[in-house]
Amino acid sequence: MRFKKTTIEKLTSLSFFSSTDSNEDEDGSSCPSFREFSLEQLKVATNGFSADNIVSEHNEKVPNIVYKGSLNDGRMIAVKRFQRLSWPNPSEFIEEAQAVGRCRSEGMANLIGCCSEGHERLLVAEYMPNGTLAKHLFHWEKRPMKWEMRLRVALHTATALEYCNDRGIDLYHDLNTYRILFDKVGNPRLSCFGLMKCSREGKSYSTNLAFAPPEYLRLGTVVPESVIFSFGTLLLDLMSGRHIPPNHALDLFRGKNYLVLMDSALDGQFSDEDRTELIHLASRCLRPEPDKRPNIKFLLSALSRLEKRAESWPNVKGENIPAPLYTKPSTKKSLRLSPFAEACWRVDLCSIHELLEKLGYGEDDVAVTNEFSFQMWTGRMQENTDYKKHGDAAFRAKDYETAIEFYTEFMSGAPVVSPTVLTRRCLCYLMNDMFSEALSDAMQAQVASPECSTALYLQAACLLKLEMEAEAKEALRHGSSLEAF
Repeated sequence: MRFKKTTIEKLTSLSFFSSTDSNEDEDGSSCPSFREFSLEQLKVATNGFSADNIVSEHNEKVPNIVYKGSLNDGRMIAVKRFQRLSWPNPSEFIEEAQAVGRCRSEGMANLIGCCSEGHERLLVAEYMPNGTLAKHLFHWEKRPMKWEMRLRVALHTATALEYCNDRGIDLYHDLNTYRILFDKVGNPRLSCFGLMKCSREGKSYSTNLAFAPPEYLRLGTVVPESVIFSFGTLLLDLMSGRHIPPNHALDLFRGKNYLVLMDSALDGQFSDEDRTELIHLASRCLRPEPDKRPNIKFLLSALSRLEKRAESWPNVKGENIPAPLYTKPSTKKSLRLSPFAEACWRVDLCSIHELLEKLGYGEDDVAVTNEFSFQMWTGRMQENTDYKKHGDAAFRAKDYETAIEFYTEFMSGAPVVSPTVLTRRCLCYLMNDMFSEALSDAMQAQVASPECSTALYLQAACLLKLEMEAEAKEALRHGSSLEAF
């Protein structure tokens, strides 16, 4: 790639993904060899795992928190602290961490160590001071990321994934915009933390299930092609500047609503041909059948062509991500919220109940009724329909415990999922202080109906109850984006 060699742009060629044993950073300092740290060393480095040192996009109540820290030699580190008992076998944890630690590349935030003492399991990686792609893509205030830089991020991410594949690590767990980091000179790097699962038997996708691959939702397992699906969601984010659920994006693809998919801030920065090519590339990554998705080498070839054309596009200069150009958006900047979104943001459960009652059952629930009508009406089917009616009656009467009971019975026998029943049971759980169960229902409702902004707003209410304000704000923004379509 060809960029002017300014201070913040001196490492932009694909060659910086080459692997070496010494693995020098852009400032010439070597990435230290992998080693085991003591728990005391990491406590000192993170100031006792202080909440002030948390750099992950969650608060201290969320499992698997990432802290920034400083070693005795002044080197900054990122420390991922796993949930208690996530990895019960210390030898297995260390063995997997060592395997990831051997995968060294200047295109990654490399793993430099781990810790396994008692029930504690921690990973130690290079610290990237310029934040996440999510920060620069979704939360910009001064200027949006340019088309050329977005393509560069995609290309570098694909190259890092290919590097891992070539070294026998073909699974990357929960690839998203929070996994792409920027180093001190603004180069994009892939976080090494995604190369390890959240636990020995844990979930590979810990974020919103609406963005997980279909095979994970069906079977709870991932395959190498699942990474390609997640890469497709990353391309969607880069194109749109928003977090669009894949199912909704596929509907837009089929309707050829390409302009809706593109960030308006990118106008004039690419040709129609390049836009169409990237959209088609994303749609191929998001195919439901894993074996129909392109492989990483195909993606690299396509993205390389697009990136080269972007370099020569008139009036658009290459750029990197220097910290001063991007600042956290002002908290005074508020979204225009619908009445339901406002009620969820206030966690006004009484108003949420009233509005859900007025909303009733939508088009997404027609499938439930149709499915029943095409089946033989047995006594069991009639009984199941009665459960829903009794649940609705209890919901209207604000008898939330009874509503939970009947809705649960209904869903256990329903041939397809009802998003409205899920959102209603979600509120019932909130009324009974069952916040995790409520969040699960809201997320399932979004999986069943990706265009359902109601589900996202309810997620925000649940997350606020769980004291996860940052994620609640993001869910609120996503819901507002869907309502804007």
